[in-house]
Amino acid sequence: MTKILGIDEAGKGPVIGPMCVAGVKIDESKIKTFRNLGVKDSKKMTSKNREQMAWQIKKYADSFFVFEISPSQIDELRKIMTMNEIMVMAFSRVLEKMHPDKAFVDAADINAERFGKNLLESYSKKDAVAAKNLTIISRHKADSIYPIVSAASILAKVRRDELVEDIKIKIGFDFGSGYPSDPKTKQFLVDWVKEHGSLPDIVRHSWKTAENALKQS
Repeated sequence: MTKILGIDEAGKGPVIGPMCVAGVKIDESKIKTFRNLGVKDSKKMTSKNREQMAWQIKKYADSFFVFEISPSQIDELRKIMTMNEIMVMAFSRVLEKMHPDKAFVDAADINAERFGKNLLESYSKKDAVAAKNLTIISRHKADSIYPIVSAASILAKVRRDELVEDIKIKIGFDFGSGYPSDPKTKQFLVDWVKEHGSLPDIVRHSWKTAENALKQS
């Protein structure tokens, strides 16, 4: 039986919080089950619907895994590699954990084919035998095309949302979505720096938005 894996990320762009890369693996013959569940791009679902769907996905999946990368880890990695290379590394980590026969991935590169090739190359350095027998289908908006990637996008988004809510409770502030375009997020950064003189470890210091908050304050 062919084991297929879907991989997608949540939190590549935010200035606050971690990035989560999820993998969902099932037997290819079960893909109809995921279609019947009605899985779709996590961005097109409400928070409540995503949470309910995540429970169903975990119930029917053969296995699943969410790889979490903290803001400080992202900052350190950006000193030696590009964000696209970080994405390849993260997706490869999921492949190493899941060992599928075929993987469908949401390309985190402007060139989807290049992303797939780089991912296979990265994986082959860890497991050359498995990589030789692996087929990778890398597409833009794969979370809207392939149910298995939709499932991964939901698990990634739900986990990141959980972690972000935990952060808000821990620091006692609602900083909004954590994305650079969010006025609430930007104001939080400026106010925090004014009060503390530096940025907290929940922030990706290497982001322009974070650097601007430091300059502004």
